[in-house]
Amino acid sequence: MTQSSAKGLTYREAGVDIEAGDALVEAIKPAARATTRSGVMGGLGGFGALFDLKAAGFKDPILVSCTDGVGTKLNLAIDSGLHETVGIDLVAMCVNDLVVQGAEPLFFLDYFATGRLAVEDAAKVVKGIAEGCRQSGCALVGGETAEMPGMYAPGHYDLAGFSVGAAERENLLPGAIRPGDSLIGLTASGVHSNGFSLVRRVIEAAGLTLSDPAPFAPGSSLGEALMTPTRLYVSTVLTLHREGLLTGAAHITGGGLPGNLPRVLPAGTGAVVEHAWTPLPVFQWLAAAGGVSDEEMLRVFNCGVGMVLVTPEPDAVMKRLAEMGETGVLLGHVEATEAGATPGLRFLSTPRFDGE
Repeated sequence: MTQSSAKGLTYREAGVDIEAGDALVEAIKPAARATTRSGVMGGLGGFGALFDLKAAGFKDPILVSCTDGVGTKLNLAIDSGLHETVGIDLVAMCVNDLVVQGAEPLFFLDYFATGRLAVEDAAKVVKGIAEGCRQSGCALVGGETAEMPGMYAPGHYDLAGFSVGAAERENLLPGAIRPGDSLIGLTASGVHSNGFSLVRRVIEAAGLTLSDPAPFAPGSSLGEALMTPTRLYVSTVLTLHREGLLTGAAHITGGGLPGNLPRVLPAGTGAVVEHAWTPLPVFQWLAAAGGVSDEEMLRVFNCGVGMVLVTPEPDAVMKRLAEMGETGVLLGHVEATEAGATPGLRFLSTPRFDGE
């Protein structure tokens, strides 16, 4: 009879380490506490999180909720061992969706699942989540760490994020978007968190590893460059919205401009992109190394424009963006189409991915 069978099986021997989970909670408590904001009631450790909308200053609030992940970008984090920023991606994918509806992010919860908990790596991920929350003015109020032996390959994990925001009923976006409104793009930091299944195929086709120098980012490895986190647009969009300068905004994620910009437009209108922009070097490399067509690039990636603002006052918006140290790119305008028609997008000018 073995020693373990003599004393009976344990949860740890089955692959779940309760002590490791407790150690993770203790490791991330300071980072989570640093995200607290008005309206938060209680702290980590309860069965649920409470939030007081009145204490947060809302009078007639509408709640807005979002959930998302970071897709196969997780594979790059795992393969490169760079876990510090993928949590920022997770927050950004949720709160950037909230803010385009005019909502202020209030609180965030995460779900971290793995086969065997590696406390140090998990702590890096959750501290990244806390940093994303801090930058967004959003409280990290809780989450779930699931250790599930046999569900994931060694060293692998999965992430999901959940965020709740609120807006005063009269301030929801999109507002009264009309033909003639201008479209202004906000620059992306890189690939963000969409299209990484194609990115990984391009890396393979190019015969590179994540530790090789990045062809498009001198001084960085390929893994470091591609793990650049998704930009957080919360502060910029909320500032412009509170100043009455926006009628809409679109977060440019999977589907690119064609798949996301029409989503915020009313029936009987469409978007016209008439001014090309210069794609970031990473997109020029992806197109060249993978032989990806311009049409496919625009359909899959943000191509350097991570958020589009809709405004009847483009000069005022561009001025405020400059004052905030933000770069805006005038893309085009909203046009009238057939009454009741589903919104679409027309390119009169498209960016060049060949560097010319």
